[in-house]
Amino acid sequence: MKIMFISDIHGSYTYAKKALEMYELENADKLVILGDILYHGPRNDLPDGYAPKKVIKLLNDYKNKIIAVRGNCDAEVDQMVLEFPIRADYATIDVDNHHFFLTHGHLFDENNLPNLNPGDIFVYGHIHRQVAKYQNGIYIINPSSISLPKEGNNSYGIYENNEFLIKEFSGQVVKTVKFD
Repeated sequence: MKIMFISDIHGSYTYAKKALEMYELENADKLVILGDILYHGPRNDLPDGYAPKKVIKLLNDYKNKIIAVRGNCDAEVDQMVLEFPIRADYATIDVDNHHFFLTHGHLFDENNLPNLNPGDIFVYGHIHRQVAKYQNGIYIINPSSISLPKEGNNSYGIYENNEFLIKEFSGQVVKTVKFD
């Protein structure tokens, strides 16, 4: 199974559309959204192409492919317009004998991990920075923000065949983690 991971859309139609173009090019089976879908938040400038209503339509067309978690900028009212669940603070998925813990990062982060077992994979967003490391027996991954990266370029993650890649929209791989 091939899974694409994105985070922190913040209402940017420009980058949501680009992410879905990459999703199609990658031929991924599922799209994981790690929160902060429609609203830019009071600390962020408006991202390029800020158009939450257009993002709603775009994402709802993929509703059967999306696994999403709630970010700190997501509100209950967002669930009224999105046709896939976004209200959980975390989700877990098991793929290829790997356990993935998915969250936004405002409640759990690499300094406040949930209860995980050695070899588990913690994937989060929120900090708008690329992270790919193995620490204290846990894989820690953040694909960064697709719309407002704080370091580097807009990026997303791809999991396939026991490997996680962080890629820029150009297709360039910038970080890699191989799972045992």
